[in-house]
Amino acid sequence: MIKRLILLALTALTIRPLMAQQKITQTAGRDALGEFAPEFAHLNDDILFGEVWSRNDLLSLRDRSLVTITSLISQGITDSSLTYHLQEAKKNGITRTEISEIITHIAFYAGWPKAWAAFRLAKDVWADDSTADDPKAQFQRQMIFPIGEPNDAYAQYFIGQSYLAQISSDQIPFANVTFEPGCRNNWHIHKAENGGGQMLVGVAGRGWYQEEGKPAVEILPGTVIHIPANVKHWHGAAADSWFAHLAFAVPGEKSENIWLEPVTDAHYSTLK
Repeated sequence: MIKRLILLALTALTIRPLMAQQKITQTAGRDALGEFAPEFAHLNDDILFGEVWSRNDLLSLRDRSLVTITSLISQGITDSSLTYHLQEAKKNGITRTEISEIITHIAFYAGWPKAWAAFRLAKDVWADDSTADDPKAQFQRQMIFPIGEPNDAYAQYFIGQSYLAQISSDQIPFANVTFEPGCRNNWHIHKAENGGGQMLVGVAGRGWYQEEGKPAVEILPGTVIHIPANVKHWHGAAADSWFAHLAFAVPGEKSENIWLEPVTDAHYSTLK
């Protein structure tokens, strides 16, 4: 199946142009120094961010945030620029638990006072993740991918609340889908005339996948589920656990998603 997936991906690339990497748009240089230092503003906005930061096909935005934070803290730079990059790091998927460990590690190499100063800023940036009784914030700290926004566009095809974070739109598009406990999507089919289907990779929590006429399969972090095209199935969280999986769209000809009936409470309650 892996060889087939790779072959389909390569085939898709031969019949359509490669999508552009994610372009970072920055205007801070022009906003602050456009008239006083236009060349510096150009280098900051168009070169540093527009070109270097935009090479996320070579180094992910998350990794670039990690490198930048480490560099700034090591130099003792704890002004608004560090605050900005901490905010971007959070957007790029670095969790509260991870930033705490990152700054602790930096402290042993860059100096204790620098770490203290950085922690004061980081606490404010991740303040909304610090509520101990917030299950969503607790679950976010279990995984490196962001939970994302409420999956409102597809809410009609889900029982319960789900969230969607698009991780990549290039080559083989994939997203992180998060389900609150008990949330599941309707029965559905990834229809295609050739190729197609979907692949799921468990990220955090515990969930279920089931094909029509077959027993449900438990999904845990690291579990890989291969969903053939034209097979009726559903997936979602266990009743007692938050759950997240990556969803990869397998390239196919004349692909479309066909949504069907909900997974009933009676059926879902039989899963343990």
